[in-house]
Amino acid sequence: MLTITEKLTEPATTSLSLTLPFSKRQKSRLRIFLDDNQEAALMLERGSVLRQGDFLRADNGLVIEVRAADEEVVLFTTPDPFLLARACYHLGNRHIPVQIGEGWIRIQRDHVLEDMVRSLGLSVKHELAPFEPEGGAYGGHSAHPHSHHGET
Repeated sequence: MLTITEKLTEPATTSLSLTLPFSKRQKSRLRIFLDDNQEAALMLERGSVLRQGDFLRADNGLVIEVRAADEEVVLFTTPDPFLLARACYHLGNRHIPVQIGEGWIRIQRDHVLEDMVRSLGLSVKHELAPFEPEGGAYGGHSAHPHSHHGET
């Protein structure tokens, strides 16, 4: 079985690819199948988060390009920057991964959060799209690394 052990810092030429949803791109240890159905073990440095366009190297020297899979997401839109900021604030208080663009926010499907953001005045649309949330201000990881009072 192929073992993938390194995340490259520079783009590289490759003919292999790996397509994963965000939930799996957050894991550093994982049994996977490349897009050509070749089985592999992902054994990256703990805390690694894979992004669309990242390149990985296997122990045998093969290079693999990471692709973000389409997944069920919710797209919130508004032309009003104030409403967009309010929605980002409220979603941020929920400590969920959020992808932000000009005039839009994308999250993974959650009917409670959809209703909350809709009540703020944003349009809501379900779609299948790659999910690339913000990396976070501290260390660039999308996983939520710090603890809060009362959490164990």
